[in-house]
Amino acid sequence: MPNALQEVPVVEEDPVTKHQPSRVLRYLTLAVAALLLLGLGWTAAILTTGRTPSDTSVEAGFARDMSRHHAQAVEMAMVAYAKGADPAVRQVGYDMALTQQAQIGQMQRWLQEWELLPTGSRPAMAWMSDGAQVGPDGLMPGMATREQIIELHEARGSDVDRIFLELMIMHHLGGIHMADAALAASDRPEVIKMAEAMKRLQQQEVTEMRQLQQATQ
Repeated sequence: MPNALQEVPVVEEDPVTKHQPSRVLRYLTLAVAALLLLGLGWTAAILTTGRTPSDTSVEAGFARDMSRHHAQAVEMAMVAYAKGADPAVRQVGYDMALTQQAQIGQMQRWLQEWELLPTGSRPAMAWMSDGAQVGPDGLMPGMATREQIIELHEARGSDVDRIFLELMIMHHLGGIHMADAALAASDRPEVIKMAEAMKRLQQQEVTEMRQLQQATQ
């Protein structure tokens, strides 16, 4: 009969599993840290996207300046629609006036939702990296001078078509430049969507207007 006081043999620890608990703990710690960092990244992204644009933000500057830019386009487009000799030019003017007036309304609604005034304290184009392109008269890229607008209003017949196409092509190229600046600097989904739509449509209209110019020459 075995002795009750017989010494229980000591089992040596397996050298392969000897450090396993510490390794598991270390891996768990690293995993938790990684998840925390990822969570912080998600939170920062959400806060950045959901943050209301400030008075000096790219988004506010784009909405204000593009509204003003569009307003001149609407004025010229209405002249083309009312007085143009070519039915195709009149149709372009009509479509352009409707589209850009609707976009003005959308951008003004943004400013209301952001609790910002329609005009800001910064100069025009200050939100753009190359804002120095604003002319001495404060006109933004592509905008017609007051003298050119008067000339369009006073024109008759085919001269309306010619002047309108010349001025509006330049106007659209300036607008595309501004849309590109907004796309490069903003992360607001609604601003990006609007700028992309503006750029796409105005590029199409520039192509159409150049074709109309060639047809009338």
